[in-house]
Amino acid sequence: RSPSGSLPALKSVDEGVLCQPHKIITHLRKQKYNADYDLSAKQGADTMAFISLLEEKLLPAVIYSFWVDSKNYVDLTRKWYAEAIPFPLNFFLPNRLQGKYLERLRLTKGSGWCEEDEEKEKELFAEARECMNLLSQKLGTQKFFFGDSPASLDAYVFSHLALLLKAKLPNGKLQQHLKSLDNLCSFCTSILSLYFPGNEGEPNSKKMASSGNSTDLDDDPFKRRKQILSVVVGLAAMIGYAFLSGIVSIERVSAAKHLTDSSHLHDDDDEE
Repeated sequence: RSPSGSLPALKSVDEGVLCQPHKIITHLRKQKYNADYDLSAKQGADTMAFISLLEEKLLPAVIYSFWVDSKNYVDLTRKWYAEAIPFPLNFFLPNRLQGKYLERLRLTKGSGWCEEDEEKEKELFAEARECMNLLSQKLGTQKFFFGDSPASLDAYVFSHLALLLKAKLPNGKLQQHLKSLDNLCSFCTSILSLYFPGNEGEPNSKKMASSGNSTDLDDDPFKRRKQILSVVVGLAAMIGYAFLSGIVSIERVSAAKHLTDSSHLHDDDDEE
């Protein structure tokens, strides 16, 4: 689990928890772990240029595909997170993350951008397709972008393309274009088989969830207690919301008023 609540995260002795990718890479380079050690000055400049291109052109379209496209979000993304996040957080955290990513798109693409704008969607996907075409041209027939050994650019490209390639997206407009670029598909599949053996297939959220639950059960003897506490917290939150929103209210009646009302009832009975 990430101590900061976000990923990627690296816990170091000297600098504490590092969450931003460029800070993690800088820290690893200080520790003599540098994937770009053998690159020339030109290759280093190409790396920075393509990373900026990925962040500006491809990432917004990937975010849109998983978090903004309503069919993909409801049928895939929300299910993934709901199965991985414990109750009762799985009821509202996916929607909160969706709002966070939507706000990120608005900040990068302009405040007037909204999820229902078809023209903006076409613009996002056009830029992403252009970016993937440039990556495909750069890779060519090579195994990695700068020859036979992987560098940081390979890691960046893989992190953006692998999920888009392997996820079972109901609405896969961007995915279809990626699958048409054979060298990028082979690039992702090769890295999966080399560095993540056994995970080359399609992501299976149910399998991940079941294996994760069994591991947690073995590692955490207090899992049942935590589940009960989660239910109690969820019920308390719902009751609190009901009171604060006015759905449920409690009316206090003083003892004197109660006695007065009782005496009135007795007087009415005597008169009858």
